[in-house]
Amino acid sequence: MTEPLNEVDRLKISELLSRAAYALDERDVDMLSDCFSEEANFSMRIAGGDKIGPFEGRESIMKLMTDSMDQQTDKRRHVVSNIFFKSSGGKNVSVVSNLTLFATENEEIQVLSAGVYHDQVVKKDNNWELLQRHLELDKSY
Repeated sequence: MTEPLNEVDRLKISELLSRAAYALDERDVDMLSDCFSEEANFSMRIAGGDKIGPFEGRESIMKLMTDSMDQQTDKRRHVVSNIFFKSSGGKNVSVVSNLTLFATENEEIQVLSAGVYHDQVVKKDNNWELLQRHLELDKSY
């Protein structure tokens, strides 16, 4: 039987998700890279379409993210909310959270999309990292 996830680890995992969102918004590639484990993978599906990915390894994920950042002319805000812990197995935890994606351009704020993150996080050296991330977006952004 696995022991329940303690409050400190719950807070650290929640902060990890917030840090990844903030790093995307601020285009802080180093901070974003630190959120993913070396062997992480990322995939997504937009509006029920075909699965995109998986992008295997931190380097591949970061290329996807930086290529996306290079295409953006607006200021993005990734809001992560409704975080809950689906399962925990000691050093490996399944986490679900909502994403609301806002953009500001020409002094106008728009909701670009919303979705759900399905994450597997892993504890390494007392730090939590994203091991698997799948994003289900409600619509294209």
